[in-house]
Amino acid sequence: MNKITPFLWFDDQAEQAMRFYVSIFPNSKVLEVTTGPGGTVMGVKFELEGQEFIGLNAGPRFTFTEAISFYVSCADQAEVDDLWAKITAGPGEASSCGWAKDRFGLWWQIIPDALPRLMGDTDPVKAKRVMDAMLKMKKIDVAELQRAYDR
Repeated sequence: MNKITPFLWFDDQAEQAMRFYVSIFPNSKVLEVTTGPGGTVMGVKFELEGQEFIGLNAGPRFTFTEAISFYVSCADQAEVDDLWAKITAGPGEASSCGWAKDRFGLWWQIIPDALPRLMGDTDPVKAKRVMDAMLKMKKIDVAELQRAYDR
C-alpha cells in the first residue's frame, strides 16, 4: 500500500469510473469493490500504472474541479492521441493546454514528454515559442511544438 493514496469522491459512479480508468491504462487493475447494505457499491480500490486510488460513493455534495488533476506523462503523440480520445469520449470535455475532463468530471493533463523538454530549453526564445504554441492548443501536438521550437 502507498503511504499517500488519492481518494476520489463520487456521487454514485465509483465502480463505473474505476472500470473506465482501468480500461484506459494498460498496467492497471481492480483491487477491491466494497458493498454496503442492499449490495450497493460503497467504495472501490484500484491501481493505475502502479498508483493506488480509492473511490467512494458519497453523494453529490462535492464535485471535481480543475484544482486537482492527474498529470499523465506520454512517451509520444500516439499515446497522447489514444488517451485524449478515451478520456474525452462521451460527455468528456477537451480544455486548453493538454487538460481534459472525463465523463465523471475528473481532470487529466495529457502531456507528451517533449513538452517539458522543449519548454525547458536554455534558449529563452525557443522556450517561449514552444510555450506560445502550447497555449493555442487543446490536445498537445508534438509536431507543432517541434516546429515552433525549430523556427
